[in-house]
Amino acid sequence: MLVNREELKKQIIEELNLEELTATDIADDALLFGDDGIGLDSIDALELIVLLEKFYGVELTNPEEGKEVFESISTMANYIEKNS
Repeated sequence: MLVNREELKKQIIEELNLEELTATDIADDALLFGDDGIGLDSIDALELIVLLEKFYGVELTNPEEGKEVFESISTMANYIEKNS
C-alpha cells in the first residue's frame, strides 16, 4: 500500500489535536519528537501507535522499533508501506 504523506500528516494533526499546525507545516523528513522536531512527546507516541492500527491496520509491538518508525513522516510512511 502506497501511503499519501499529506493524508498521514492530516491524520496526525487531527488525532493528536495539533490545531496550530497544518500539513504544509510538517516536512516529510522533519523530526517528530524533541526540541528539533515538531515537539511530540511519549503520550503522542502512544496515540501514533493507535493511529497506525486504526487507519492502516498495522501493529507496532516492539517499543524499540517505535523510535525509528516515528522519527519522521517518511519513516512512518515507509513502515506502513512495508507492513500493510
